[in-house]
Amino acid sequence: MTQKDVLISVQNVTVSYPIKRGYLKWSKYTPLKNISFDLHRGETLGIIGRNGAGKSTLLRMIAGIIEPDSGQIINHGARVSLLALGVGFMPHLTGRENAMLSGMLLGMRRREILKRMDAIIEFSGLGDFIDQPLRTYSSGMSARLGFSVSIQATPDALLIDEVLGVGDEDFRKKSTEEMKRLIRSDTAIVLVSHSIPVVKELCDRAILIDQGIIRMTGLTNDVLDQYQNSKQ
Repeated sequence: MTQKDVLISVQNVTVSYPIKRGYLKWSKYTPLKNISFDLHRGETLGIIGRNGAGKSTLLRMIAGIIEPDSGQIINHGARVSLLALGVGFMPHLTGRENAMLSGMLLGMRRREILKRMDAIIEFSGLGDFIDQPLRTYSSGMSARLGFSVSIQATPDALLIDEVLGVGDEDFRKKSTEEMKRLIRSDTAIVLVSHSIPVVKELCDRAILIDQGIIRMTGLTNDVLDQYQNSKQ
Protein backbone atom coordinates (compact mmCIF):
# COMPACT_ATOMS: atom_id res chain seq x y z
CA MET A 1 0.00 0.00 0.00
CA THR A 2 1.18 3.51 -0.77
CA GLN A 3 0.53 6.87 0.84
CA LYS A 4 -1.93 7.57 -2.00
CA ASP A 5 -4.09 4.72 -0.65
CA VAL A 6 -4.53 6.36 2.76
CA LEU A 7 -8.13 7.41 3.48
CA ILE A 8 -7.76 8.41 7.13
CA SER A 9 -4.68 9.18 9.21
CA VAL A 10 -4.86 8.97 13.00
CA GLN A 11 -1.89 10.93 14.34
CA ASN A 12 -0.83 10.91 18.01
CA VAL A 13 -4.41 11.10 19.27
CA THR A 14 -5.23 11.33 22.97
CA VAL A 15 -8.69 11.80 24.50
CA SER A 16 -9.77 12.20 28.14
CA TYR A 17 -13.04 12.49 30.07
CA PRO A 18 -13.77 13.83 33.55
CA ILE A 19 -15.33 11.13 35.73
CA LYS A 20 -16.92 11.57 39.14
CA ARG A 21 -15.15 9.79 42.01
CA GLY A 22 -17.36 10.99 44.82
CA TYR A 23 -19.09 14.08 46.16
CA LEU A 24 -17.43 17.06 44.44
CA LYS A 25 -14.50 14.83 43.48
CA TRP A 26 -13.54 14.35 39.86
CA SER A 27 -10.66 12.67 38.11
CA LYS A 28 -9.57 12.27 34.51
CA TYR A 29 -10.07 9.05 32.55
CA THR A 30 -7.93 8.69 29.40
CA PRO A 31 -9.28 5.90 27.18
CA LEU A 32 -6.84 6.60 24.33
CA LYS A 33 -3.21 7.68 24.65
CA ASN A 34 -1.05 8.80 21.73
CA ILE A 35 -2.73 6.55 19.13
CA SER A 36 -1.40 6.56 15.54
CA PHE A 37 -2.22 4.50 12.44
CA ASP A 38 -3.41 4.86 8.82
CA LEU A 39 -6.54 3.37 7.29
CA HIS A 40 -6.01 2.39 3.65
CA ARG A 41 -8.52 2.16 0.82
CA GLY A 42 -10.02 -1.30 0.49
CA GLU A 43 -8.54 -2.81 3.66
CA THR A 44 -10.44 -4.39 6.53
CA LEU A 45 -8.93 -3.43 9.87
CA GLY A 46 -9.89 -5.17 13.11
CA ILE A 47 -9.70 -3.31 16.43
CA ILE A 48 -9.50 -5.70 19.37
CA GLY A 49 -9.04 -5.39 23.12
CA ARG A 50 -10.80 -5.87 26.42
CA ASN A 51 -13.91 -3.92 27.46
CA GLY A 52 -13.00 -0.34 28.29
CA ALA A 53 -9.87 -0.38 26.13
CA GLY A 54 -11.05 2.63 24.09
CA LYS A 55 -12.17 0.87 20.91
CA SER A 56 -15.61 2.51 20.61
CA THR A 57 -14.15 5.90 21.52
CA LEU A 58 -11.67 5.50 18.67
CA LEU A 59 -14.43 4.81 16.14
CA ARG A 60 -16.38 7.85 17.28
CA MET A 61 -13.33 10.03 16.83
CA ILE A 62 -12.72 8.70 13.31
CA ALA A 63 -16.38 9.46 12.54
CA GLY A 64 -15.98 13.02 13.82
CA ILE A 65 -18.38 12.64 16.76
CA ILE A 66 -15.66 13.13 19.39
CA GLU A 67 -12.80 15.61 19.17
CA PRO A 68 -9.41 14.48 20.49
CA ASP A 69 -7.70 16.43 23.28
CA SER A 70 -4.46 16.33 21.32
CA GLY A 71 -3.24 14.95 18.02
CA GLN A 72 -5.36 14.95 14.88
CA ILE A 73 -7.43 12.76 12.60
CA ILE A 74 -6.94 13.65 8.94
CA ASN A 75 -9.69 12.57 6.54
CA HIS A 76 -8.43 12.54 2.95
CA GLY A 77 -11.86 13.17 1.42
CA ALA A 78 -13.44 9.90 2.58
CA ARG A 79 -17.17 9.55 3.23
CA VAL A 80 -17.38 7.80 6.60
CA SER A 81 -20.29 5.83 8.04
CA LEU A 82 -20.39 4.72 11.71
CA LEU A 83 -22.57 1.71 12.45
CA ALA A 84 -23.07 1.37 16.21
CA LEU A 85 -26.04 0.61 18.46
CA GLY A 86 -27.81 3.76 19.60
CA VAL A 87 -25.84 6.18 17.42
CA GLY A 88 -27.68 8.55 15.11
CA PHE A 89 -31.24 7.22 15.58
CA MET A 90 -34.18 9.07 17.15
CA PRO A 91 -36.37 6.79 19.35
CA HIS A 92 -39.58 8.77 18.72
CA LEU A 93 -39.26 8.54 14.92
CA THR A 94 -40.33 5.52 12.89
CA GLY A 95 -37.85 3.15 11.31
CA ARG A 96 -38.63 4.64 7.90
CA GLU A 97 -38.07 8.19 9.17
CA ASN A 98 -34.83 7.15 10.85
CA ALA A 99 -33.68 5.49 7.63
CA MET A 100 -34.33 8.78 5.79
CA LEU A 101 -32.49 10.83 8.40
CA SER A 102 -29.57 8.42 8.67
CA GLY A 103 -29.18 8.20 4.90
CA MET A 104 -29.12 11.99 4.58
CA LEU A 105 -26.51 12.26 7.35
CA LEU A 106 -24.43 9.78 5.36
CA GLY A 107 -24.56 12.08 2.33
CA MET A 108 -27.40 10.53 0.33
CA ARG A 109 -30.03 12.69 -1.36
CA ARG A 110 -33.65 12.34 -0.28
CA ARG A 111 -34.78 10.98 -3.64
CA GLU A 112 -31.90 8.49 -3.60
CA ILE A 113 -32.99 7.16 -0.20
CA LEU A 114 -36.61 6.92 -1.35
CA LYS A 115 -35.45 4.96 -4.38
CA ARG A 116 -33.53 2.54 -2.16
CA MET A 117 -36.08 2.31 0.67
CA ASP A 118 -37.55 -0.98 -0.53
CA ALA A 119 -34.06 -2.50 -0.58
CA ILE A 120 -33.39 -1.17 2.94
CA ILE A 121 -36.63 -2.66 4.27
CA GLU A 122 -36.07 -5.99 2.50
CA PHE A 123 -32.49 -6.39 3.73
CA SER A 124 -33.40 -5.41 7.30
CA GLY A 125 -36.28 -7.88 7.38
CA LEU A 126 -38.36 -5.40 9.42
CA GLY A 127 -41.50 -5.64 7.29
CA ASP A 128 -44.38 -3.60 8.74
CA PHE A 129 -42.22 -2.63 11.74
CA ILE A 130 -40.52 -0.08 9.47
CA ASP A 131 -43.42 2.30 10.26
CA GLN A 132 -43.32 1.77 14.02
CA PRO A 133 -41.40 4.08 16.41
CA LEU A 134 -37.82 3.04 16.99
CA ARG A 135 -38.45 2.89 20.75
CA THR A 136 -40.50 -0.28 20.09
CA TYR A 137 -37.51 -1.99 18.42
CA SER A 138 -35.19 -4.49 20.02
CA SER A 139 -31.46 -3.78 19.83
CA GLY A 140 -31.21 -6.38 17.08
CA MET A 141 -33.90 -4.67 14.99
CA SER A 142 -32.17 -1.30 15.35
CA ALA A 143 -28.86 -2.85 14.31
CA ARG A 144 -30.47 -4.47 11.27
CA LEU A 145 -31.92 -1.12 10.19
CA GLY A 146 -28.62 0.71 10.73
CA PHE A 147 -26.65 -1.88 8.77
CA SER A 148 -29.17 -1.86 5.94
CA VAL A 149 -28.99 1.93 5.55
CA SER A 150 -25.19 2.00 5.79
CA ILE A 151 -24.62 -0.46 2.96
CA GLN A 152 -26.97 1.53 0.71
CA ALA A 153 -24.97 4.71 1.38
CA THR A 154 -21.82 3.14 -0.16
CA PRO A 155 -19.33 4.93 2.13
CA ASP A 156 -15.60 5.04 1.47
CA ALA A 157 -15.00 3.89 5.06
CA LEU A 158 -17.46 1.86 7.12
CA LEU A 159 -16.90 1.78 10.88
CA ILE A 160 -18.63 -1.13 12.61
CA ASP A 161 -18.90 -1.29 16.40
CA GLU A 162 -20.01 -4.68 17.75
CA VAL A 163 -23.17 -5.04 15.66
CA LEU A 164 -22.42 -8.06 13.44
CA GLY A 165 -23.28 -10.39 16.31
CA VAL A 166 -26.67 -8.74 16.90
CA GLY A 167 -29.85 -10.22 15.48
CA ASP A 168 -30.92 -13.71 14.53
CA GLU A 169 -28.76 -16.30 12.81
CA ASP A 170 -30.15 -15.56 9.34
CA PHE A 171 -29.32 -11.87 9.61
CA ARG A 172 -25.84 -12.60 10.97
CA LYS A 173 -25.14 -14.76 7.93
CA LYS A 174 -26.60 -12.16 5.57
CA SER A 175 -24.66 -9.28 7.12
CA THR A 176 -21.42 -11.29 7.03
CA GLU A 177 -21.94 -12.05 3.33
CA GLU A 178 -22.57 -8.35 2.69
CA MET A 179 -19.37 -7.54 4.57
CA LYS A 180 -17.48 -9.93 2.28
CA ARG A 181 -18.94 -8.13 -0.74
CA LEU A 182 -17.78 -4.78 0.65
CA ILE A 183 -14.34 -6.26 1.35
CA ARG A 184 -14.04 -7.19 -2.32
CA SER A 185 -14.76 -3.55 -3.23
CA ASP A 186 -12.74 -0.40 -2.48
CA THR A 187 -14.62 0.20 0.80
CA ALA A 188 -12.34 0.41 3.83
CA ILE A 189 -13.78 -1.24 6.93
CA VAL A 190 -12.83 -0.78 10.57
CA LEU A 191 -14.37 -3.56 12.66
CA VAL A 192 -14.61 -3.59 16.46
CA SER A 193 -15.64 -7.05 17.62
CA HIS A 194 -15.11 -9.42 20.54
CA SER A 195 -15.65 -12.36 18.18
CA ILE A 196 -12.25 -13.84 17.37
CA PRO A 197 -13.66 -15.99 14.50
CA VAL A 198 -15.30 -12.94 12.87
CA VAL A 199 -12.11 -10.84 13.08
CA LYS A 200 -10.03 -13.76 11.79
CA GLU A 201 -12.37 -14.38 8.85
CA LEU A 202 -12.93 -10.78 7.75
CA CYS A 203 -9.87 -8.69 8.65
CA ASP A 204 -6.59 -8.27 6.73
CA ARG A 205 -4.88 -6.43 9.57
CA ALA A 206 -5.56 -5.86 13.25
CA ILE A 207 -4.68 -3.47 16.05
CA LEU A 208 -4.56 -4.55 19.70
CA ILE A 209 -5.47 -1.78 22.17
CA ASP A 210 -4.91 -2.26 25.88
CA GLN A 211 -5.35 0.43 28.55
CA GLY A 212 -5.65 3.06 25.82
CA ILE A 213 -2.37 2.18 24.12
CA ILE A 214 -1.70 0.33 20.86
CA ARG A 215 0.17 -2.79 21.98
CA MET A 216 0.52 -4.39 18.55
CA THR A 217 -0.32 -3.78 14.89
CA GLY A 218 0.11 -6.41 12.20
CA LEU A 219 -1.35 -9.39 10.38
CA THR A 220 -4.62 -10.49 11.93
CA ASN A 221 -3.52 -13.95 13.06
CA ASP A 222 -0.36 -12.59 14.72
CA VAL A 223 -2.28 -9.90 16.62
CA LEU A 224 -5.01 -12.35 17.67
CA ASP A 225 -2.36 -14.74 19.00
CA GLN A 226 -0.87 -11.91 21.07
CA TYR A 227 -4.34 -10.92 22.35
CA GLN A 228 -5.26 -14.46 23.38
CA ASN A 229 -1.88 -14.99 25.06
CA SER A 230 -2.31 -11.76 27.03
CA LYS A 231 -5.64 -13.03 28.42
CA GLN A 232 -4.11 -16.18 29.87
